[in-house]
Amino acid sequence: MERNIISIFAVLIFASAVFAQKGVDTQTKKIQDEGVKSTGTPQRSNEPNRSFDFGKGKTKTRTQLANPYRMNSRRDILIENVLNVFAEQKLIVNDAASRKSDGIVVTEPYVFAKGAVITRNELNRYAILPNSDASWTRGRYTLTVEIQSIDGMQNNVSVTAKVEGRSENGLLSEWTTLQSTGAAEDEFLAKLVEMVTGKNVDAPQVIEPDNQK
Repeated sequence: MERNIISIFAVLIFASAVFAQKGVDTQTKKIQDEGVKSTGTPQRSNEPNRSFDFGKGKTKTRTQLANPYRMNSRRDILIENVLNVFAEQKLIVNDAASRKSDGIVVTEPYVFAKGAVITRNELNRYAILPNSDASWTRGRYTLTVEIQSIDGMQNNVSVTAKVEGRSENGLLSEWTTLQSTGAAEDEFLAKLVEMVTGKNVDAPQVIEPDNQK
């Protein structure tokens, strides 16, 4: 008799557990159904991890502008724009070396870096440094802009930078001419293009991902 009573209790406990489990499932389904009605999107359980496209929104690094750069404008107007860019960049024109009537404008040496802490990094941007233990304390460049007419409205604008670094070894200091990386020339051309055309070639460009079907 006692065994029958124990068996009945065991069945009742098992049935209660199953009913409770079913009640949880019913409640979960009700919540999911309510979510579909309110948002219109079914809620997914055990949804796999989504992959994100980190390529979208990357800033595209542009290549250096062509040098010589072809521009549509009268040569006299281009020379005026060149002088305006020089003034904006605080570059002083070397009148003795320039021949504006021939479309050639030369600047005075422009010091862009001072001090041993930052000069090496700045020189690395504008010039190719030799493998040496020299202590670079200053950097400067001189720009030469030459405008060659192709016809009445088209011109080739060439920019040449003479980049120099000042090094010290404890006893003496000297200026050394270094090979330009083209960065100083490119910076000037970008400003000139913006001055003449209104187009900012350095504006951020976003790389859009290809649409995959």
